[in-house]
Amino acid sequence: MKLYGFTASPNTWKVRALAAHLKIPLDYQLIDLTKGAQFAPDYLALNPTGRTPTLVDGDFTLWESCAIMQYIASKQPTPLWPDDARSRADITRWQAWVLAHWGAQACGPLTFENLVKKFVNLGAPDQTAVAKAIECFNKEAKMLDAHLGKHKYLVNDTLTIADFTVAAPLFHAQGAGMPVASYANVRGWFERVSSLPCWSETAPQMQAAA
Repeated sequence: MKLYGFTASPNTWKVRALAAHLKIPLDYQLIDLTKGAQFAPDYLALNPTGRTPTLVDGDFTLWESCAIMQYIASKQPTPLWPDDARSRADITRWQAWVLAHWGAQACGPLTFENLVKKFVNLGAPDQTAVAKAIECFNKEAKMLDAHLGKHKYLVNDTLTIADFTVAAPLFHAQGAGMPVASYANVRGWFERVSSLPCWSETAPQMQAAA
């Protein structure tokens, strides 16, 4: 399988980390978003959205990171993607929450305003956008912290791809200014998930633009 991605992106990182954890090899090709590689005709032929990551498995092409994670985890039996309808629905529920709220309204905007803009020289953060994202982050983190106060992991008290999905944005928490300090259960859970060797094995190296 071949994965096209941007290494620093949490969406690419979580897919690569999952594959590494499952010992599933991926032929990885960098799509440098800072140089517009996502708009090259060859890449748009694979992913017409011009986003990353994209997975190619023979004659099958798949984009959207959560779908890619489910597909990769389906390649072999694993408790990370249990073979029962309720567990898979619960995992998908958490992934949908990331797409609609945790990522889209909270972690994503903070990462863009406080980290990405600096990384690619797009100017100062929009403080109105930052304030709104922090409000959203606190709202969602409060719910997540309460859940993790009762459970070691998000689904069935065991590690699943839901944990990979929800944890991924938090790797940039410091640089993005995410207010995680108030959420002890989130921090404890993130420490358990982030200590998996697969994350360091696939970690990006980020430097601000000159």
